[in-house]
Amino acid sequence: QVQLVESGGGLVQPGGSLRLSCAASGSIFSIYTMGWYRQAPGKQRELVASVTSGGRLNYADSAKGRFTISRDNAKNTVYLQMSSLKPEDTAVYYCNVEYRTINGLVLHNWGQGTQVTVSS
Repeated sequence: QVQLVESGGGLVQPGGSLRLSCAASGSIFSIYTMGWYRQAPGKQRELVASVTSGGRLNYADSAKGRFTISRDNAKNTVYLQMSSLKPEDTAVYYCNVEYRTINGLVLHNWGQGTQVTVSS
């Protein structure tokens, strides 16, 4: 099994910053794409940003210029640095990891989610 542990959410004022972390552990042979998604009340889950094992980055238009995704392969951890936060960024943020198991299976796992609230 693979576990994803997220941290770093919270309440922040508009214009503020937060850094989310997601650490993967368990029966991992290698990790491919790591990403962050978010889901606001009444809305579908959407991609915020992702990074491949080769370092290719992908951002939602809403995140470009304000959010930065990065990964530490030695720690199996992905980060999301969020700046210039807006009330519309309020959502539960989930990490998603695509990985290959020791047995050769390619699977996806979701983190438990961390609440980000942007409000004055």
